Amino acid sequence: MTKNVAAMIDHTLLKADAKKEQIEVLCQEAKEYSFASVCVNPTWVKYSSQLLAGSSVKVCTVIGFPLGANTPETKAFEAANAIGNGATEVDMVINIGALKDGDNELVERDIRAVVDAAKGKALTKVIIETSLLNDEEKVRACQLAVKAGADFVKTSTGFSTGGATVADIALMRKTVGPDIGVKASGGVRNAEDAKNMIEAGATRIGASSGMAIVNGLTSNSDY
Repeated sequence: MTKNVAAMIDHTLLKADAKKEQIEVLCQEAKEYSFASVCVNPTWVKYSSQLLAGSSVKVCTVIGFPLGANTPETKAFEAANAIGNGATEVDMVINIGALKDGDNELVERDIRAVVDAAKGKALTKVIIETSLLNDEEKVRACQLAVKAGADFVKTSTGFSTGGATVADIALMRKTVGPDIGVKASGGVRNAEDAKNMIEAGATRIGASSGMAIVNGLTSNSDY
């Protein structure tokens, strides 16, 4: 079971002060434990893809991060640039203010710009930043992501007022149905957290605590 859960983890380092040696450790750990991907800022995509060449670990990056307040055109360029540098998964932040304003057209266009830039080259995950939304807004954000052709919906950047909750994962899974990925991100710190998110419907875990999660799994026979 540990290996199965490890294969659902995006091993994450998105801090502004991340150094080259920390990226090297992140990639080495990801290879050793067969994590799904490393999730790094765009500046580290090319280096990470070099370090992970020949392995099964994907390179994931973030677009319009962490605020989501860039234009669709900027996000599309950022996604295309990251893919050109070796990213095979892109996690984009929606225009949160537009969603709260009820501007569904802009939100859908914003997501679709990244989906189109990534089509056939990379998975697109849509960060809706659940801590800033009420339940109606969460549902609408997920519906717009599906409509725009995204592969995943994702709870959080980890840089706002809160992270993933079991209730939000369950709501997101109910909204998108069985065929779209749901990523729990932000505050998933240990094996118990990961287990609860997976049981609620998460198919991917975004965490800077990937090592703590898998080490917790190996010491608990229930997982």
